[in-house]
Amino acid sequence: MKLISFAKKNVVNLIIIAVYVILLTSLYYSTFSWMIYRWYSSSDYNYCFLIPLLVIYLIWEKRKELSYTPSYPSSYGFLPLICGIILFSLGELAGEYYTLYISFWLVIVGLIWIHLGWKKMKIISFALIMILTMFPIPDFLYNNISARLQLISSKLGVVMMQIFGISVYREGNIINLGFTKLQVVEACSGLRYVIPLMVLGLICTYFLKGKLWKKIFIFFSTIPIAILANGFRIGITGILSEIYGPKVAESFFHGFSGWFIFMFGLGILLLEMRLLGKWKTNRVKGYRSRENIFLQEKKKKSWNYHFLGAVTLLGITLTIFQGVEFREKIPSLKPLSQFPLQIGQWEGTPKTMEQKFIDALDLSDYVIIDFLDKQKRLINFYVAYYESQRKGKSIHSPATCLPGSGWFFRKAGAIIIPVPAHGGSIRVNRALMEKIGQKQLCYYWFSQRGRILTNAYQLKIFVFWDALTKHRTEGALVRVISPVYKGEDIKDVDKRLQDFIKEVFPILEEFIPGKKLS
Repeated sequence: MKLISFAKKNVVNLIIIAVYVILLTSLYYSTFSWMIYRWYSSSDYNYCFLIPLLVIYLIWEKRKELSYTPSYPSSYGFLPLICGIILFSLGELAGEYYTLYISFWLVIVGLIWIHLGWKKMKIISFALIMILTMFPIPDFLYNNISARLQLISSKLGVVMMQIFGISVYREGNIINLGFTKLQVVEACSGLRYVIPLMVLGLICTYFLKGKLWKKIFIFFSTIPIAILANGFRIGITGILSEIYGPKVAESFFHGFSGWFIFMFGLGILLLEMRLLGKWKTNRVKGYRSRENIFLQEKKKKSWNYHFLGAVTLLGITLTIFQGVEFREKIPSLKPLSQFPLQIGQWEGTPKTMEQKFIDALDLSDYVIIDFLDKQKRLINFYVAYYESQRKGKSIHSPATCLPGSGWFFRKAGAIIIPVPAHGGSIRVNRALMEKIGQKQLCYYWFSQRGRILTNAYQLKIFVFWDALTKHRTEGALVRVISPVYKGEDIKDVDKRLQDFIKEVFPILEEFIPGKKLS
């Protein structure tokens, strides 16, 4: 009889798991597909393929403790479950993948809490936290972090080369060795090592026996370790390039050095753990207390209602969103290639970008025009238009792109300029830039459905809101730059740019969709 009862119980559990797997796969199929695609397409997330296996191992390691702890079904699990469903609804309507990732995690936590109870969930809490490490971070955040790390890695690499007596000059992410140039591209920013090392550091804190401050130190030490190691790698590449030629930067050494740097970081982490503490072992007594036996033998019917409630919520959500498809993709009102080359007193000459930059920016349309006034004063005009900014796509801010090409923001902030065509005035970003003695003044803003925005995070909020309420996420970056000529007062450059913006703004509205589509 006990064998039959055990078999029935396992069959019921398998049916429950199968039902949840089918529902979750149906709900998050497109989310999983995109996530796995990111794992394949970006070397920064290759480590994510190991995370599911690691989570399974962490749960398996706790198998004895789980078997000796009674399951205590709890209605409190519906709190994270409902929050997860709400985030799923927002993520689907707004087209935001990271919202969907967190939604999936909350749903998983909720289901475990509902069926196994708080005590068992606490036992596998670290495994649940590890699930979060396999989610790719939002692109707009990734781009900002990567751009800053590129600059830091470039500086560290140059310092190391100079220590070894190599004559070198740096312009942003470009390291000039005289005989060749090394470009610290996004893939060499160090983020590829920072994220996996942080994950590795998190795992190390789990197995480290010691006080909390030691665990925190181990985890956060991974960031400077990865950055310093990557700077060392760039420095070594420059040194070897001078000895063996520039091909060394693209040959076997380039890939091998990345692997070596990661192993070097791992070695530092293990050394820290050796100094700060010991590995901990989880021991579980091989007996059951009377309380556990009583709780396990006590029959509970509540899981039936919990199961039905959870399945109903997930089933309703699946039914509602099965027929919802986000087809938003709004082209510009006119192709930007038709942008006029005569703006008031300014006459323009169109320019083009290399295809590799167009692919990297992932824009829908763009225009670059060099305008000259009657005194031959230059204004470079650039507009990048995005038909959609949902599910991963985002506008690249000049605040992250321009420093990478060697321009330093000496003075940066927002300024209000008079534009009668937009209700009197607009607030835009203003930056005075410098590079090898040259100065330029830059104005830029984000155009989001008639709004003029100056902040990338502000832009992301409005993109989310417009996607949710209007099923529209189109937007554009507008940037105007003019050199500060020798002997010219900066106020004259401000006036030149502001006069140009007054003339060009009404024309822009003929190309970029506003609150209402024409």
